[in-house]
Amino acid sequence: MSTTDGVSARWGFQVDKAVFWPASAVLCALVVLAGLRPRLSERLFQTLQDAIVLYASWYYVLVVAIILVSVAFFSLSRFGDIKLGPDHAEPAYAYPSWIAMLFAAGMGIGLMFFGVAEPVMHFLAPPQGVGGTVPAAREAMNLTFFHWGLHAWAIYAIVALVLAYFAYRHDLPLTMRSAFYPLIGERIYGRSGAMIDVFAIVCTTCGIATSLGFGVLQINSGLFYLFGVAITPLVQVVLILFTLGLAAVSVLLGLDAGIKRLSELNLGLAILLLVTVLLAGPTVVVLQATIENFGAYMGELVTKTFNLYAYDPTDWLGGWTIFYWGWWLSWAPFVGLFIARISRGRTIREFVLGAMIVPCGFTLLWMGVFGNSAIELILHGSQSGLGAAVSDNQAIALFRFLEFLPLSTLLSGMALVMVVVFFVTSADSGAMVLNMLSAHGRDDTGPVQRLYWVAVIGATSIVLLLAGGLAALQTAAIVTALPFSLALLGAIWGLGRALSRDASRGNIQAVVPLVTSPRDWRERLANLLQHPGDSSVHAFQRDLVLPALRAFAAELQLHDVAATVVNAIAEEEAVRLEVSHADTVDFVYEVRCRAHPKPIEVAVDAPQDALGETDKYYRAEVHLFQGGQNYDVMGWSREQIMHDLLWQYENHLQFLRSMR
Repeated sequence: MSTTDGVSARWGFQVDKAVFWPASAVLCALVVLAGLRPRLSERLFQTLQDAIVLYASWYYVLVVAIILVSVAFFSLSRFGDIKLGPDHAEPAYAYPSWIAMLFAAGMGIGLMFFGVAEPVMHFLAPPQGVGGTVPAAREAMNLTFFHWGLHAWAIYAIVALVLAYFAYRHDLPLTMRSAFYPLIGERIYGRSGAMIDVFAIVCTTCGIATSLGFGVLQINSGLFYLFGVAITPLVQVVLILFTLGLAAVSVLLGLDAGIKRLSELNLGLAILLLVTVLLAGPTVVVLQATIENFGAYMGELVTKTFNLYAYDPTDWLGGWTIFYWGWWLSWAPFVGLFIARISRGRTIREFVLGAMIVPCGFTLLWMGVFGNSAIELILHGSQSGLGAAVSDNQAIALFRFLEFLPLSTLLSGMALVMVVVFFVTSADSGAMVLNMLSAHGRDDTGPVQRLYWVAVIGATSIVLLLAGGLAALQTAAIVTALPFSLALLGAIWGLGRALSRDASRGNIQAVVPLVTSPRDWRERLANLLQHPGDSSVHAFQRDLVLPALRAFAAELQLHDVAATVVNAIAEEEAVRLEVSHADTVDFVYEVRCRAHPKPIEVAVDAPQDALGETDKYYRAEVHLFQGGQNYDVMGWSREQIMHDLLWQYENHLQFLRSMR
């Protein structure tokens, strides 16, 4: 076995041993405890949850409020223009694919399971007042919007934002430990960082296993409704094995061919089912009610956020709101890391719009259509049996609701397919995240390693399902949200400091002392009109830029400043100067050869990879640590390059002074 930097490569495994083995051991112990002693473990975790509800409800409410305000501030302030990656980075995924993956990973199975069940349950048993009435119907939808709206997506968005910023902007590993770099610094690479990733793996596995428990119960209920398949543990184990087999195939296909395609399929089916239910039911009434619900939700956002029922105590708060806040927090490492993985290249404002506002809007529309339709059937349609069925078995609520619509069998079949695909996307995206957490943030590991985490998810779900330990694990996931939330508050503070420094760098202005000679402007004009090829740019880098960088580095070294010049023309089509400043941010000045479409009508709108060599020209672009600066130095004299380099270095020193 060969080992490099703590990475083991036996049997195709490339893992961080300080994370992989402890996480596997903790999960094994947790499953054994919950499997062999389910009642004991359930009592233990339930005691902890009861204590949290009794003594820390105010804290959970406050934390979630801080998260929501922080996300809004980061996106609406000057920080919103900062990119999650270098300044020249472009998004890896188009909006439709990106939104589809956000939706599938963030709320998929939950919407199918609770879309009908939760509004009906609130309607029949509200926290205050009499159930089954018009006021109860309004309050039921307001509460459902509250639990599934901005707060939930803000929790996911803040974790994803912290991870994506430090991973793509500061080149840290894409694992949970990077979120805490502002708090513990370089210790993220040691034991402290490993413990953070182990904790994230345990939280993620607990959350996925219990979510898949909900999913398999709903699949079994759908098969019973459609085909009379018995609802038994044996059938549910077979269903887990079957769906995880599909997840394994998706994992092996990779993110683009597997998860992305399944997510796009399910989003399309979700839109189709949503529109069908809307048109098949009392369309006008449902639309009116949903818009009214949205207005009430926005109008009561502040009061509901801080409502702890302090003057009229009720157990409802702990069973619903505090449960949801803990549930979303416990899922945040998984969903946040997955969202960060697919969000490189977007600005913070664009990221928040896509990762929070758009999925939240669709979620509220889904809840409004399904919830109002179901309540309308009970309230004005004399279908009290639907309410009784939901109270008796939440897993079958969606299928019982679809009985009252035209083509109910077809719609139920479509819903069943959606639950299965959501099950698969949750499992394969979860396996991808677990694999990244255990492998220094890499997702290009061997197939055996990726399948290992699919097997871990499956084994955990099956053992706990058979032992009746899903409730215990679900409660454990809520309990783990308490320490995670404390660390998350520190990470938010650290992100704010880092963004402030980043924005300060952009505010530094100076005048470029561009030195010219009578021939310079003509030579540069000729370069612009001739559209240089890559060989011309490479020669320019080698003959003019490289000597300029070496001369500047030699002068810095005379002043005891560590400076290195890297000639990477052959490997990266770039030359760069790297200046180290001890514990502060290093200075990097790089001239990179980059292709662009020629400014002619036939090529300017064509995709970059579809252009032929005759349609492209090349620029010698300046890149700093924070990314490309979008200007070309091709054709500049050595003296001009030296002055530009000096100007950028002067700006960097001014930025360092502003940080003190």
